[in-house]
Amino acid sequence: MNQPILFGTGRPADAGRDDLSDVMQQVAHGDKQAFSVLYDALAPMVFGIVIKVVCDRAQSEEVAQEVMIDLWRQAARYRPEAGTVTSWAATIAHRRAVDRVRSAQAATDREHAQAAREHTTAFDEVAEQVETRLESEQVRRCMRGLTELQRQAVTLAYYQGLTYREVAEALRTPLPTIKTRMRDGLIRLRDCMGVTT
Repeated sequence: MNQPILFGTGRPADAGRDDLSDVMQQVAHGDKQAFSVLYDALAPMVFGIVIKVVCDRAQSEEVAQEVMIDLWRQAARYRPEAGTVTSWAATIAHRRAVDRVRSAQAATDREHAQAAREHTTAFDEVAEQVETRLESEQVRRCMRGLTELQRQAVTLAYYQGLTYREVAEALRTPLPTIKTRMRDGLIRLRDCMGVTT
């Protein structure tokens, strides 16, 4: 039968340090009934510590449960000369709660960093599209500055992928004339676009 718990102490009304130390030793030997007594004695205090750090009730319940499982698993590690069972449990509870808060903060930081990267990527894509569009408009404007013969030769060579010879055949113009038109047209385009060699 479980003993009543004193409010605020987290211990049974008549359980002293020796009683919890003895209970902890029994838990260390796998005594489930002893763990039940320990659980009833420490769970309220553990939850109180955890909720003060974590603040979220559902997460606090989860962390408090993890602490109680730790007490069961680590019972053999408890040393009475190092302090009371209550202070040992309180230390474990506080560390677990802080770990949960740090873990949650790290997850939030990762989400923010990812969102920032995605936002930057989206901005860079938009900037790149704008830059490409501006360059295309500048090329069109500069192409309008060429003579009709130069514009035809450059368009066939660069936009349709024809060789000089194929451009000469398409325009029914001698090859040396096409080469001269292309050279003069490209020089004018370079100057118009502000490209330096």
